[in-house]
Amino acid sequence: MPVFVYKAADQRGKTIDGVMEAPDARSVVERLQRDAYFPIQVAPQQGRSGLAGLRLTGSVRQRVPGRDLVAFTQQLATLIEAGLPLDRALGIQEGLAPNARLRVITGDVLRSVRSGTSLGEALAKHHPRPFSRLYINMVRAGEKGGVLEHTLRRLAEFLEEAQEFRDTLVSALIYPTLLATVGGAAVVFLMTFVIPRFAEIFRDLGSTIPLPTLMLLSVSGWLRRFWWALAAGGLGGALALRTWLATVAGRLQADQILLRLPVLGPVVLETEVARFARITGTLLKSGVPMLTALGVVKEMMGNQVMANAVESLGDGVRRGAGLSKPMEDLGIFPALATHMVRVGEETGRLEELLLKVGATFETDTRKNVKRLISLVEPGIILVMGLVVGFIVVAMLMAIVSITDIPL
Repeated sequence: MPVFVYKAADQRGKTIDGVMEAPDARSVVERLQRDAYFPIQVAPQQGRSGLAGLRLTGSVRQRVPGRDLVAFTQQLATLIEAGLPLDRALGIQEGLAPNARLRVITGDVLRSVRSGTSLGEALAKHHPRPFSRLYINMVRAGEKGGVLEHTLRRLAEFLEEAQEFRDTLVSALIYPTLLATVGGAAVVFLMTFVIPRFAEIFRDLGSTIPLPTLMLLSVSGWLRRFWWALAAGGLGGALALRTWLATVAGRLQADQILLRLPVLGPVVLETEVARFARITGTLLKSGVPMLTALGVVKEMMGNQVMANAVESLGDGVRRGAGLSKPMEDLGIFPALATHMVRVGEETGRLEELLLKVGATFETDTRKNVKRLISLVEPGIILVMGLVVGFIVVAMLMAIVSITDIPL
């Protein structure tokens, strides 16, 4: 369906910008008038031009940060808990939205709700970004059970914990990445700018050059002459890898290899198990049926092997085998997770135990990531030290041989 951008004014004269899906511009005008707005300008999104169009298109395409989505959900839950009608709460949220795209989306959701659409269906128009299937299904379950405010509060807590977990992993990787980048850039600078200067000096003197220095000069010369081949090869390899990973078989094979890696594999598995358990527990606690919850979880798994495993769990649930038995039969889930799920099924506290499994494995993941980083950082420093040390020693050997200073 075509997407239109519009500018309209409310009864107080306040102008708003937004986007709307509609068959044609006339439908957009009629819908705005029905919502008590006075259309000023309506145009296809692709047809906008000029500074205003660029500004609006940029705001529409702008991503909604995870923290903004958490704040939106928390504030909406608070407003509904305070007894405000849903449309008024969304109207307040539209004015409070810190993100331009979120403000536009909230305005569109508000108009859909005022026209009689449920909140879940209104949010589904903006799937998958910023509202995931998890978000939409939990809202639908909350509306169906008449506990929307409690569901939104639980959803906000889940999103906040997921954001904190993601931030922890990202912050742990920043220093090693920066260290490797700076170290690599320093080596490239030495090999392409500093070493060639010494090569000219050695060539002019015509003296015998030690073998390590010859090796260093050869590598430096090759990099200066064939850097384009190295860049083309790297780019071609990256494109080939991306194309391969875009296929179902390639993605599955890559994820299988990732899980088999000695140190990184267990960390990836724990991360996926934590995601599976926390999302499933949150959905079940919000009243979402088990099969629907597993369907949502499958789409949100980051590893295709684990996504296939979740699909197999759904098949087991359909057969009446429960959740713990298929988990045990698959053999990919850790024994602790399987036992805790079995206890949850036996005691009728499956949602609570799943959330505990998620919290346990998230804690383990944080510890293992810190341990992995503690090994990676010295390794990077050691490699950079050896490379730079070899460069320095090779150059000193050449200088000593030229000046005939005995070692």
